[in-house]
Amino acid sequence: MQGVSFENAVLRNSQFNSANLSNAKLQNANLSNAPLQNANLSNAKLQNANLSNAKLQKANLYGKNLQGVNLNGADLSDANLKNANLTGANLSGAQLQGADLAGADLSSAQLQNANLSNAKLQNAKLSNAQLQNAVGALHVGRL
Repeated sequence: MQGVSFENAVLRNSQFNSANLSNAKLQNANLSNAPLQNANLSNAKLQNANLSNAKLQKANLYGKNLQGVNLNGADLSDANLKNANLTGANLSGAQLQGADLAGADLSSAQLQNANLSNAKLQNAKLSNAQLQNAVGALHVGRL
């Protein structure tokens, strides 16, 4: 499915486990509750996508522009988010255990009730991020 266009598509609950969605056009797509474990989303366009409650364990989101994307309640355990732009993203209640967020920009991101246990946060930008009740937030504060 490399390079496929799903712009503005409603893909709730659609099965994308281990899919190669590199270079896919997913702007404004509704992928809520979609299983995307091990999916390759490198160079995919995800602006304004709804990924709430999506299953993104071990997904490759390296360097992605996820600015303002809705990831509320998403499972991003062990996902590669290194150098991703998550400015203003909604990650409330997201599962980020073991995720690689090194160098990611989480400025003004909503991380309330998120689980950041064992997440890699080296050089991550967290200015104005909302971390109320986030698990692992004390560790984040020491970086």
